[in-house]
Amino acid sequence: MTSVLIAAAIALFGTLLFTPVAIRLFRLFGWGQRVREPGPHYPQHQEKMGTPTMGGLVIIGAMMFAYAAAGIIRGDVTVTGLLVLGAGVGLALLGFVDDLLKVRRQRSLGLGKVAKIAGQGLIALAFAYLLVRFADGSTELSFIRPTGVDLGLVFYVWVFLIMSAASNAVNLTDGLDGLASGSAAMVFAAYVIIAFWQFRHTCSLLPVESCYDVSIPVAQDLAILAAAGLGAIAGFLWWNAAPARIFMGDTGSLALGGLVAALAIATNTQLLLVILGGLYVLETASVVLQVVSFRLFRRRLFRMAPIHHHFEVLGWHEFTVIVRFWIVAGLAVIFGLGMFYADFLARGGA
Repeated sequence: MTSVLIAAAIALFGTLLFTPVAIRLFRLFGWGQRVREPGPHYPQHQEKMGTPTMGGLVIIGAMMFAYAAAGIIRGDVTVTGLLVLGAGVGLALLGFVDDLLKVRRQRSLGLGKVAKIAGQGLIALAFAYLLVRFADGSTELSFIRPTGVDLGLVFYVWVFLIMSAASNAVNLTDGLDGLASGSAAMVFAAYVIIAFWQFRHTCSLLPVESCYDVSIPVAQDLAILAAAGLGAIAGFLWWNAAPARIFMGDTGSLALGGLVAALAIATNTQLLLVILGGLYVLETASVVLQVVSFRLFRRRLFRMAPIHHHFEVLGWHEFTVIVRFWIVAGLAVIFGLGMFYADFLARGGA
């Protein structure tokens, strides 16, 4: 537990103290946010133009440092933990390229869809292969625990779908000040609890039906990594909350989405992520429904998608949308953790 708290504290103070430095440096480099032109179906966000972006570099940097420091104090890190972190770093680099292209081209579009999906695919497949090959990762489909359904080679496609869906969903949610970072902090907090719970109730210590088939070092390491992510996001949110002084950019949103997906795979809670990340599901579903409705019926289902912009166009204040969506994210996390604990009790846990 001490290592978990240390990782969270180091990451928290890391982003709290170094984000202002990053803001000054990014302004110097000209790394400013590009914003779409306002129109009848797009809210006025021109005041955000030029706000430093790529703040995900600070989040990932603080997270890596905190995880490494906790590993040195503890005297150990696991292959699984390194692979989960590596997946996040890989997606952060992909997002960084996307953000850098936006800055250089002076427009709100960076990498093309094919290039972004290809990059996500390579990272996801590398993560899945290394997890199975070097960390004895399970290829079973999982909900709150493995279901017994072995996916075999389909597992690699499944990992790609999870990681690309999660990273793109967080990216879609990152449209208002602090919305993505605040909701991501809640999901990371859930994985601190889940991984620590698995660490305390592993089958190697408690060989009963309610135990979890995750080794002690791996579960503890994942709890530390999730805590480092939580601390880093919380510190960044101090500067990212409305009115934001810095944005995480695709560098941060792709990385955070990939990290929670990798945590879900490593903790055998793949489908539980759909519930824990309920806000991301809502945001993604709104975009899918909008596209389908417009292409089939030539009518928009929402004033604008993702759905947080729909409520802005309806006249809700930006801060009102953010707080209410945080509430939705929090309720989804509480419900997901409730299901996790209910399963534990149903199997004879106490």
